[in-house]
Order: sequence, then structure tokens, then C-alpha cells
Amino acid sequence: MSGTDERHHPTAVAVPDAFKGTASALEMAGALVRGALAASWECEPCPMSDGGEGFAEVVSRARADKGGWVESVVTGPAGRPVSARWWLGGDGPDGEAVVESASASGLPLVGGAAGNDPIAATSRGTGELLVAAVRAGARRILLGVGGTAMTDGGRGALDAIEEAGGLGDVAVVVACDVDVRFVDAATVFAPQKGASPTQVAALRDRLGALAADYRDRYGIDVERLPGAGAAGGLAGGLAALGARLVPGFEVTAGAVGLRDRMTGHDLVVTGEGRLDVTSWSGKVVGGVIALAAAVGVPCLVVVGSVAEDAGNGVGEGGLRPSAQVVSLSERFGWTRALEDPVGCAAEAVTSVLSERS
Repeated sequence: MSGTDERHHPTAVAVPDAFKGTASALEMAGALVRGALAASWECEPCPMSDGGEGFAEVVSRARADKGGWVESVVTGPAGRPVSARWWLGGDGPDGEAVVESASASGLPLVGGAAGNDPIAATSRGTGELLVAAVRAGARRILLGVGGTAMTDGGRGALDAIEEAGGLGDVAVVVACDVDVRFVDAATVFAPQKGASPTQVAALRDRLGALAADYRDRYGIDVERLPGAGAAGGLAGGLAALGARLVPGFEVTAGAVGLRDRMTGHDLVVTGEGRLDVTSWSGKVVGGVIALAAAVGVPCLVVVGSVAEDAGNGVGEGGLRPSAQVVSLSERFGWTRALEDPVGCAAEAVTSVLSERS
């Protein structure tokens, strides 16, 4: 027998989204890699985002040798100053900024839905970040939207931008994590931001009035734009100023070269906090499963929990026969899954991949 171990170690790539509110995509990617290594698999991390939480961190990693982080003090969603982090790279015509609306206008900045005023919450800080990026020399801005506190249709952001004299000829690309229409943002997302049924109705009326105003002032009908409802209508408001709305998963996948990084592996491991019907509408897990199927690699999906409506995505754009789902709350119980999602994910991957080896 040779003294050299020539056995083939199966390989995987870890492509998780953030587990919202509990662990970042980078933390989860590290956990999935550790779990795979413990099962004698080789595994490389590739954290992902669909434009929501963690977008700037994930995209900037693909450009790590070309720029750095900047801190700006801007108006938070409750009107108080907050310090927001964004990334700037390149020089001259190649200057690019990567910005995340959650850093300036995120729901966690007001203590979650319980601490939010869903009517007064503003996107002004995100507009101030875009202005700061332009003043710092950015010629192109990638903005990830998601996880925000407001449903103001981008009015606060547009006010800040217009007061600063506009963004000039800077190209703004908005990475949307949903394809919800502008006015529907109130019905779909405002309850998650603390809005009562009466407030939802008021916000819907306000968005309708804003859509008419944008149409009159800028000549853009945001009501017809898929994704315009992202971040409480912020995406639509920026589209009125000429921003281009694109699917966030596609932007991030392109930035990190996801298709090439999947190809040739024995397994793709992805995950998110909660698997539900929205997972098949532009979210990371749905996109990863579809792309893995396209390149012929099976998928392991590690999630905090599985909603009853998750199965509604089975089929086109949903779960595939080659995808196995592991629920941390079912395997470890709700308390531990919430308190230690990183440790639970690592243990779950080790267990599942040990059986596959």
C-alpha cells in the first residue's frame, strides 16, 4: 500500500444568503465550509446576496484589490443621524461605489418593527449616501435595496438628491431583491415594518399619489416597473430619476462569477433564514438551486425554518429533485437554531455530508 492517500475527496461550494437578523452571509459561508471539512469534504466559501442584507459586503469582496470602505454620517430612518458604511473603488471613469440601503435606512436601525414608525420612516439617508458616493468620485453606483424601515416610495431619497443638485451623469444600478410593483409595496411589506391595516391603506394611497407625481414630474410610470416596490418603493423612486432596476441575485452572481465557481463540484450548499414561497422570486436560494440544476450539480439547502407555503415553489423556479432541504429548527429545536445558527449549520452539514461520503 502506498504511503500517500490518493482517495478522492468530494468537493463543494458554500453559497448562502444571510440568515436575516442572526448571521451574515459571510458567517454562514464559514459555517458551511467548516461543516464540510469536518466530513472530509473540500469546500470553498462563496457568500451571496440578492440585493438585501449583506449586498455591499459580498460584492465588494469580488473587488477587494480595487478599493476600500467609507463611513458617512447620514439621516437614519427615524430622522436621527446614523453612521453608514459603503464601498468605493477605482479611479476616474472607472470609479464605482457599492451601497446598501439597509446601512442607512435599515429596519434594525430603529429596533425592528416594534420600534418603527411606518408612516414617518424615511429613505433620506440612502439618498445622502448616493450623493456622498458621487462627491467621492464614483461614476457608477451599485445599490442593493432590502431590509429597510420605510415605505416612502423613495421620496426622502429623492429630496436629498435634488437638494444636492442631482447625481449628474452617474449611472445608478439598483439591485432589487423582489419583483413587487410600486404601490403593492405597502400591502406586501409594510406589515413587516410595523404598519397596522389602517396604516397599510394610508401608505398604499400615498404610494399611488407618489406614482402619479413621478409620472408628471419625470415622465416615468413607476407603477408598471417590476421591482419598483423594493425597499418600500425606493427602487421606483430612483427609477424615476433614471436608475436602472435589475434582479439583485443576477447582479451578485455575475460579480462573484457564481456559475463558474459552481461548475465541476460534487455539491452546492446554500441556505437562508426561512424557506418560503418568496424564495422562488428573485431570492438567493431559488436562484442558486436553479443555477445548480443548470450546471448539473446537486444542491443542499440549509435553512432556519421552512414555511408551510414553501412547497408552492416546487417545479419551475422552485425545489428540484436534486435539492435536499435541512431545517435547523426541526433538527435542533427553535431555541438553539435562533441562538446559534452558525453552530447548528456546521453540525448539520457535517452530518449530511458524512452520510454522502
